Amino acid sequence: MAKKLGVGIIGCGNISTTYFQLAPLFKGIEVRAGADINMDAAKARAKEYGVRAESVDGLLKSDDIDIVVNLTVPAVHYDVSKQVLDAGKHVYSEKPFVLAVKEGLDLKKRADKKGLRVGSAPDTFLGGAHQLARDLIDSGKLGRITSGTCHVMSHGMEHWHPNPDFFFQPGGGPILDLGPYYISNLIQLIGPVKRVAALTTIPAKERTITSKPRYGEKVPVNTPTTILALLEFENGAAVTFNASWDVWDHGHAPMELYGEEGTIHVPDPNFFGGAVRYSKSGKPVKKAPKWDHPFGVPNQKHSQGAMANYRSAGLADMAIAIAEGRPHRCSLEAALHAVDVMTSILKSGETGKFIDMQTTCERPAALGIKEAKALLSKKKK
Repeated sequence: MAKKLGVGIIGCGNISTTYFQLAPLFKGIEVRAGADINMDAAKARAKEYGVRAESVDGLLKSDDIDIVVNLTVPAVHYDVSKQVLDAGKHVYSEKPFVLAVKEGLDLKKRADKKGLRVGSAPDTFLGGAHQLARDLIDSGKLGRITSGTCHVMSHGMEHWHPNPDFFFQPGGGPILDLGPYYISNLIQLIGPVKRVAALTTIPAKERTITSKPRYGEKVPVNTPTTILALLEFENGAAVTFNASWDVWDHGHAPMELYGEEGTIHVPDPNFFGGAVRYSKSGKPVKKAPKWDHPFGVPNQKHSQGAMANYRSAGLADMAIAIAEGRPHRCSLEAALHAVDVMTSILKSGETGKFIDMQTTCERPAALGIKEAKALLSKKKK
């Protein structure tokens, strides 16, 4: 195994704790520093996790940092990733990768010129449940996937998030905030998308915050919060995707895919684990066979119970792929195609027209049991 690549994190907000906590589970990477435009935030995380605090410029000049994880707000993902590449370092971004296809193409050009890698979350599709679904589909047990449905619906973020404003502005909304999990999983299960159409609405022009400390404040809504989309895939499959923050309750499953020979029920793509169920040729639905994938094993306790959380898997896979000279799974091409799909859905909602994709990609390589175990450190807790 090649030496570990040094990782620096830009953006020491809430999501950074996930990377600081979980990165040590994996081979190939070592988080060495954190940076933020708010130096106090960087110092607090550094003290909490035993790394050093840096300014953004200091991090980019650090000789022991090979990969920078971009955890800034979506509106500046492109600018920060560009800055990282121009500094000669690989970059791995949180989702959404960028907010426009032209931004992603520019990052690709810069990375290719310098021989650098670009990766992006989400990596939840590498989870045990979703790789089991992939294995069942690739085995041919369900026949060719011809259609499907996806639903991600709730009543928004203002009830629990202390500062929910950005969720309701351009760059937010359920498509760009939650859509990456669903679209990325569809791409790895079915393949690239050919064209999309959508209806989009803003039922409530403002939201009332009911969380503390800003209880009672009003938040303007300037991006669609209910989206009903149609996705036509290059293989001919047609999938409906409904995303909304205007729903109090519903009975829809997160994801169902329908094949020529059967149906598969896929758990929430926002998580690594969950129960996969399927049926063949009209027979009763049953749980998928037991599959000992390490990224489906519960490793955290939450109020809802034990859950599997292996975020940083995509980052580790990219680091090891750099050493091995192979493609990484959370690739620029797949992430950019997902952005193309999501922004085209919003554009279709504005224009009332089908929108053809500007990009395409290969399905990310499957991550089987053996390959997943190879990513984990022997010091895994």
